[in-house]
Amino acid sequence: MTSGTDIQVLINDTNLSEELRHIADKVRNDVRISFEEGIHLFEHGSLSFLGTLANFIREKKHGNNTYFNRNFHIEPTNVCLYTCSFCSYSRLIKKREEGWEYTMEEMLDIVKKYDDQPVTEVHIVGGVLPQYDVKFYTELFQAIKRHRPELHIKALTPVEYHYIFKKDKISYEVGMQLMKEAGLDSIPGGGAEIFHPEIRDKIAGGKCSGDQWLRIHEIWHGMGGRSNATMLYGHIEEYRHRIDHLEQLRQLQDKTGGFQTFIPLKFRNQDNEMSHLEETNVVEDLRNYAISRIYLDNFDHIKAYWPMIGRDMTQLALAFGVDDIDGTIDDTTKIYAMAGSEEQNPSMSTQQLVTLIRRVGRKPIERDTLYREVQDFTDLIFEEDNVYKGYMSLPVLNG
Repeated sequence: MTSGTDIQVLINDTNLSEELRHIADKVRNDVRISFEEGIHLFEHGSLSFLGTLANFIREKKHGNNTYFNRNFHIEPTNVCLYTCSFCSYSRLIKKREEGWEYTMEEMLDIVKKYDDQPVTEVHIVGGVLPQYDVKFYTELFQAIKRHRPELHIKALTPVEYHYIFKKDKISYEVGMQLMKEAGLDSIPGGGAEIFHPEIRDKIAGGKCSGDQWLRIHEIWHGMGGRSNATMLYGHIEEYRHRIDHLEQLRQLQDKTGGFQTFIPLKFRNQDNEMSHLEETNVVEDLRNYAISRIYLDNFDHIKAYWPMIGRDMTQLALAFGVDDIDGTIDDTTKIYAMAGSEEQNPSMSTQQLVTLIRRVGRKPIERDTLYREVQDFTDLIFEEDNVYKGYMSLPVLNG
């Protein structure tokens, strides 16, 4: 546990710069750090310093609770009109024979595959193609709700919404209302990449701008909807671009309060136009999680997407500001596997997720998409078939 005493030690540490001690004092007193201080943390904050601050915030907000959900993904297509430099997923130009384009019936078959399982969320996101338009997605959402009304639909990024609304010549406001009426429950955080046009135009030119991404989320929040946010880091951006990205998210959250969680997404360099770039190391990844937690003071949750970074790294991240590790997912998730993520077949049972969390002394809490508690797994033990059979006192396992 990180306490106020630990923070006070940093504040009194004369080996630290006055600037870092001032930032530590701000964190202890719930005072927001500035843009310049965010950059200073990236440039001068040690891993231990940042971890102490981030874990203090994490435990102040959530204690040892670590959240996950039972979800599955549907990726309608890996063929896309856009050709982002960092993307290892789209098969529009090369390896077209590896592409897929699911029909609505095929996607509904995926949903039905989980009829006897206690999943709470379907996550739908993929490439951009003309046939996947407003009519297609509204009918898909309606069909899912008819089949399983309680299943939470978290679907499509602003990149997809921007394209389909523009194609149908309707405004963002009209389009998002149609999606809500069709059964959309929340929006994932993808497609944010880096907002700053200096970087976005180079790695993701042609698709929606950072301002348009933010505007679609703002409209959705204004309708009472919740959403997530991401940042793709570790490629050609500088620290100032990361902080600019976090600052724009923080400002919109001040305005709407509609974001639930922030997910830093690590750039992976396999089989894309940026393969010549080295990936960030573990220390830089953990520093980025910690600074995200420190800077985004108005975000409730910071999530580590375990299929991207792997299980061991996910456990480490829980000491650097992270309180959520996503969900059980399933091996239908291919986007990051194609880019060289740690998990090539990303699926974990509930028992595996619970064990992963327990082994670093945290409390596993199953949540729904809106972070309502479904089940506290702290003291539950499992049968071999993954059905829990009772309660037990668990020792804290370190490592």
